[in-house]
Amino acid sequence: MNAATATAPRNGARWIAHALEQEGVDTLFGYPGGTIMPFYDALVDSSLKHILVRHEQGAALAANGYARASGKVGVCVATSGPGASNLVTGIADAMLDSVPMVCLTGQVATPLIGTDAFQELDVFGMTMPIVKHSFLVRSVDELPRVFAEAFRIAREGRPGPVLIDLPKDVQVTDASHLPDHVPAPVDPLPAPADADIAQALAAIASAEKPVVYGGGGIALGNAVEAFRHFVEASGIPTVLTLRGLGALPANHGNYLGMLGMHGTRAANMAVQECDLLIVVGARFDDRATGKLAEFAPFARVIHLDADAYEISKLRTADIALPGDIATGLRALSGARSSCYAWKAKCASNRERFGFRYDAPGTDIYAPALLKRLSEVAPADTIVTSDVGQHQMWVAQHCKFNDPRNHLTSGALGTMGFGLPAAMGAQFACPDRTVVLVNGDGGFMMNVQELTTIARCRLPVKIVLLDNSALGMVRQWQELFFAERYSEIDLSDNPDFAALAKVFGIPARRIELREQVDEALAELLATPGPALLHVAIDIKANVWPLVPPNHANSSMLESNPAKTPTEARGNALPA
Repeated sequence: MNAATATAPRNGARWIAHALEQEGVDTLFGYPGGTIMPFYDALVDSSLKHILVRHEQGAALAANGYARASGKVGVCVATSGPGASNLVTGIADAMLDSVPMVCLTGQVATPLIGTDAFQELDVFGMTMPIVKHSFLVRSVDELPRVFAEAFRIAREGRPGPVLIDLPKDVQVTDASHLPDHVPAPVDPLPAPADADIAQALAAIASAEKPVVYGGGGIALGNAVEAFRHFVEASGIPTVLTLRGLGALPANHGNYLGMLGMHGTRAANMAVQECDLLIVVGARFDDRATGKLAEFAPFARVIHLDADAYEISKLRTADIALPGDIATGLRALSGARSSCYAWKAKCASNRERFGFRYDAPGTDIYAPALLKRLSEVAPADTIVTSDVGQHQMWVAQHCKFNDPRNHLTSGALGTMGFGLPAAMGAQFACPDRTVVLVNGDGGFMMNVQELTTIARCRLPVKIVLLDNSALGMVRQWQELFFAERYSEIDLSDNPDFAALAKVFGIPARRIELREQVDEALAELLATPGPALLHVAIDIKANVWPLVPPNHANSSMLESNPAKTPTEARGNALPA
């Protein structure tokens, strides 16, 4: 701290930096520019660790990954105009997946608002549909209320992003008269009503074919332990959504796998046959339910959720249990299910329809590689993925023992998510192994953040599955558009191993399955960051697959338009 800074009165920007420290923020991600410069000046004298990304989208997605891995509020910063608009995708991703974030944007000085000044943009209005709340600070005196409310709102109830737009004059105005920031308490969620709990217990006791359907709200509600105890005590067969993976250990005897479009046959069959569906922190997303009108057609529904508005939004709940999920599950802990024949059938289906990894040929079979990665990586490894075929392969074939160990863009399906989210996760958990599994399409969307990884020497391990195509789009064009392939060719990809080395990151390429074990061992043992470029077959598809607007019982395990010989190697046997 220089003498001029030491004697300068505290302005709005310095007050903001101190408020972030008081909120427990230790790391934030951003990119400076004109209207946010006073805040960046204040950072020089703060204890905050600022990570300079190379694109504002990287900042928002890194804060997103930080929050997902840690459960804390992620913070990102950008200047006005294009800086703020570049945050939008990462903010939307956080909103749709209920990730707690506070996003700080610079804004032109208050007298210039509405005059089309240089880099002026109505980010307040632009982000209203994709945040829990927006604030435009018009006076330095508003800062204590705004910051207390912003962090409370981001954390409280169903978490989500909050935006604070900070005009430049507010940042430079004297704030020495303001009190120090005091974090606002978060009101606890109410417990479900006793009468409704009693109804739920009676419904479970009388059910002949019950199934538990768990989602991302389990982790968001800090209810993992309560969920596991309920499943263990009740003995009810359990399925999980994409974002619920890890809420129950993958090797648990009651676990049938992920349900939905790319779920396991055992999971989807159980849900379609059940007579009681106990929904915990899930929202009947279309990728989980398939054709909603034919989803769990024989089942009564018990629905526990922190967000009361999710209950009966898409499927009417026979018994609604809004409120704190952990409290609700503990109240149901006395539930017992004695449907031994049903449990045995579900367990038998799990074994009968389990994935096989003995695909013919010498090429690398992505599911087998990811299964092996999950076996050799440390048990507490955090895996982030991008969006596409590899995302579904990770969900199917990697084993997770905690939902915060699996970071994936669920509701928005954001390509480009994986790399910055891995950065954020590594900053949140510096002593843990973080592995990014990416596809060649999504990787290129935020490839510039390799510079951030290299600069910070983040030990992120990257497994890049390269099929020289937009794989999921290609698969859908094959199956549902009569093989009329349109704009999916990525055969002009760069040499990704060479590209990583340009950034100073060790890398190698493999293309034969006999190379997999040694290459994975080398990747995980490499100090600092490393990349493994894996060439896979462009024709490889993700199976099973429920066609759009079909019931989950209508699962494809090969392309019905192809002969068995043509489909061989892609199909997962029934």
